Amino acid sequence: MKWPVVVTRAEPADGPLSRELRALGLTVLGWRVLSIGPSGDTTALERALRRLNEFDWLVFASQHAVAEVVRRVPVPPAYLNIGAVGERTAQALAAAGWKVAVVPEDETAQGLVAALRPRLTPGMRVLFPAGSRSLPTLNQGLSRAGAEVTQVEAYATHAALLDVPACEEWVQRRAIGAVTFTSPSAVEELDRALGMQTFDSLLGGATAITLGATTGRALASRGFPSVLASPATLSGMAHTTYRLLQTRE
Repeated sequence: MKWPVVVTRAEPADGPLSRELRALGLTVLGWRVLSIGPSGDTTALERALRRLNEFDWLVFASQHAVAEVVRRVPVPPAYLNIGAVGERTAQALAAAGWKVAVVPEDETAQGLVAALRPRLTPGMRVLFPAGSRSLPTLNQGLSRAGAEVTQVEAYATHAALLDVPACEEWVQRRAIGAVTFTSPSAVEELDRALGMQTFDSLLGGATAITLGATTGRALASRGFPSVLASPATLSGMAHTTYRLLQTRE
């Protein structure tokens, strides 16, 4: 297919979304606008991990959080129930010897809340090691279900350095078929890096594909429609993008 696809998520050139898109025969433009790094202050995380026996559940929404926790707690506590938003996060836990009790089929934060709700009783304590820009979906959803949620920062998400002139050249050619966004932060950072005029021109000609409704709302607030990946996984995002670009041929 002649229409390249922009990948904005924090992944290397051979990351899971980029690999899947290329396997479908698509050309990938890696415009990584976010980078993942260690948290500047791990005090709250380390304090919470020292008292893991006070929690009923430990929930993860990211492989990055898994890495930070298992590095500090090498022996999985047998008394803890573990929930993970996605299959890749669950696999990272399993590789470290942690048994995961719940992984939602749709691999979303909303899905994990729905899966845990029948298992929670009022006052159950949940530890959520999160990123510095984590959305409130999981925390708020579990809190509404009656849990006492302790959210601590496990890693930090920063703006990445983007080659703006190269991006602008692509935008001016109006040759991009789709732009993939896996978080509202990616929308915000691409808008900031490119500037309003270039960002608007990009999405005026390319289809925005999102991994979740919250990201779609971030685009809608800027006046742009988007297509929700189905299913809401990286593989689903790749296949949704492929199907849409077939109609542009």
